Amino acid sequence: MSKLAILDELLERYYQLHYHKQPDLLRRLQDVQAWQKARMQHTHAKQFAEKQNILMSEYFLNRLYGGPDFDALAEQIARLMKYAHKAEKLIPENAIKTGTLGVELAILAVQLDEEVAIQLLQDFHPYEALTDDMMRDTYLKLDQGQSRLNQLALLDQLGASLDKYMRSFVVYTAFKMCKGTANKYNFNTMYEFMQEGFLAMKPLKSAEKFVRDFTQTEREIIEKVHSGDPKPFQ
Repeated sequence: MSKLAILDELLERYYQLHYHKQPDLLRRLQDVQAWQKARMQHTHAKQFAEKQNILMSEYFLNRLYGGPDFDALAEQIARLMKYAHKAEKLIPENAIKTGTLGVELAILAVQLDEEVAIQLLQDFHPYEALTDDMMRDTYLKLDQGQSRLNQLALLDQLGASLDKYMRSFVVYTAFKMCKGTANKYNFNTMYEFMQEGFLAMKPLKSAEKFVRDFTQTEREIIEKVHSGDPKPFQ
């Protein structure tokens, strides 16, 4: 079985999301994503502002939490599957596993936020500006606590994988050698998705620690939301 086969399953999940065919839902989803990013920037301001963390925080906000060009990335991944046999010879197995985990996290973030957007459309005017109270009430109504905790567990796995597999000089050298091929066959968006991960990790002593600090705070917020705290995001 191809090591890239799981990407087919992830893409199927992604293309089944409702917002692809519903402009109103897409607009509300974008509102949710913007709120999420602003909230995370505020919540993790101290961590994100540390010099060595800046690139990784940008990678989190722009890649793993609903990047604007994920449709282009998904299209390139779909095309890659036609060349899976060749790709597996070029890309180290551990890099494939880590990259796949990053894609899974990006899709899961969109999936969870789409659920929020759907609920918001049911409960509020579609153009009403989002507030913390609206988001807290919607999270509670959807009871997303466990799903969000599962998302954070996957994120912890990604942090560990980045430290374990992606700091290797051999892996990075092999990855850089693929750049010409990626550009030649128009896989540049996918290449950039992974390259930004490499560059973001470089200033860090430990990607795992960065992620663990982030997820610890996020878990505290989830606990506050579901324990009835009226101001869980502050």
